[in-house]
Amino acid sequence: MYGAQAAEGAGSVSDGGSQTGREGFVITRERLLSGAHLAAIRKRAAPDFPIRSDEEIEASLDEALAGHAQGEDLWVFGYGSLMWNPAFLYDEQRLGTIRGWHRRFCLNLTRGRGSPDCPGLMLALDRGGACRGMAFRIAAQQARDELRLVWRREMLSGSYLARWVRVATEAGPVRAVTFVVNPDHARYIGFMDEAEAAERIRRASGELGSCLDYFDRTVASLQAFGLRDAALERIARAITRD
Repeated sequence: MYGAQAAEGAGSVSDGGSQTGREGFVITRERLLSGAHLAAIRKRAAPDFPIRSDEEIEASLDEALAGHAQGEDLWVFGYGSLMWNPAFLYDEQRLGTIRGWHRRFCLNLTRGRGSPDCPGLMLALDRGGACRGMAFRIAAQQARDELRLVWRREMLSGSYLARWVRVATEAGPVRAVTFVVNPDHARYIGFMDEAEAAERIRRASGELGSCLDYFDRTVASLQAFGLRDAALERIARAITRD
C-alpha cells in the first residue's frame, strides 16, 4: 500500500506549503484526516472566497460516488499535485491518458500563491485535447474514506467539478474520478495567451509561497514520470526568457 507520504504539495484553494511559517498548509494524510488542513484554510479564507462546509463537502462526495459501483476498487486520476503528493492510500498507480481534457493554468488566484494586486494562476483540466497523468487505484473497502481526503483538498470552493473519465493505460483502460474546471466559477479564465500566463506565474506570490514554485513542481513531476506537456513547456521557456 502506498501514498501516505508527506510533501509540500497542493491542488486546491489551499495550494501550497513551505518550511517557513506555512506549516499549516503542508498537505499530509494526517492533517486531512484530522481536519486540521480544512481548519487552516477556513481561518484564512477571504470573505469573497467562501469555503464549503463539512456537510457540503460530504454531499459532493456522495454525488460523485453515486456514479461508482459499490464494492469495486476506485481509481483517481491526478494531473498536478496529486501526482507528487497524493496523501491518500492506494494499491497501484499507472501512467495514463484521458481525452477531451487538457492541463491548463486557468483559475485566477488572488490568495495563497497570488494577491489582488498581483494575481497568480492555478492548474485545472479544461475542455479539449488530451492529458497525460497518473491513475491511482484505491481498494474498494477503503474507497470512501480515502476519497474523502481527496475531497478535503480539491473540492473546497466550487472551482473544480468531479468528473468520471476513461483513462487509457498500458495495462488497459480504467474509469477514474478527476477534477475539471468549473467554467461557471468566478475564478475561471476562459482565455489567456501563454505570454501573459507566464508573466503571472513568474511574478505572483502570496502568504503560501510563489506561483512559480507550484508551476516548477508540476513541470518537475511530469519530467520525473517521463511525461510531456507542450503548453507547460512553452510557458516554462517564456518564464526563463523573462
